[in-house]
Amino acid sequence: MMPNDLFPRPAVPATAAHPIRHLTGAAIALAERIPHDLIALVARLSIAAVFWQSGQTKLDGWRVSDSALYLFENEYRLPLISPWLGAHLAAFAEHLFPVLLVIGLASRLSALALLTMTLVIQVFVYPGAWPTHGTWAACLLIILARGPGRLSLDHGLFGLFGRR
Repeated sequence: MMPNDLFPRPAVPATAAHPIRHLTGAAIALAERIPHDLIALVARLSIAAVFWQSGQTKLDGWRVSDSALYLFENEYRLPLISPWLGAHLAAFAEHLFPVLLVIGLASRLSALALLTMTLVIQVFVYPGAWPTHGTWAACLLIILARGPGRLSLDHGLFGLFGRR
């Protein structure tokens, strides 16, 4: 007689035998029901806020601040571009593209522009900040790859021209 024969296991339904697997499957099924429109909206608004706030730190009223120019001259030191031009382009981009993302107009172009800016920051300015830049890139890649969702001007405009 084997030890298992003395204490036989009772018959148990498959879902009860593997409650973790059942719960995991249910959680995954629920997560898969999250619409892309909601994911894209959250990605657009959150990354827009990050860049808008950064752009605000570069301004003093309607002009690029002296502190922003100082940072571009002494800390950022981008290759192939003057600090003055870099500061002005960054301030402009960090205001224009976030606004476009919020309203969902030229969203993929805006995401590509900010993704390029993120790559420049990662490679030339703060290479140790890859966890933050990776998070930014994830939001921007969602928009670039899947579009801004139906809650965007892009969706409405492409609908007028026959492409959704």
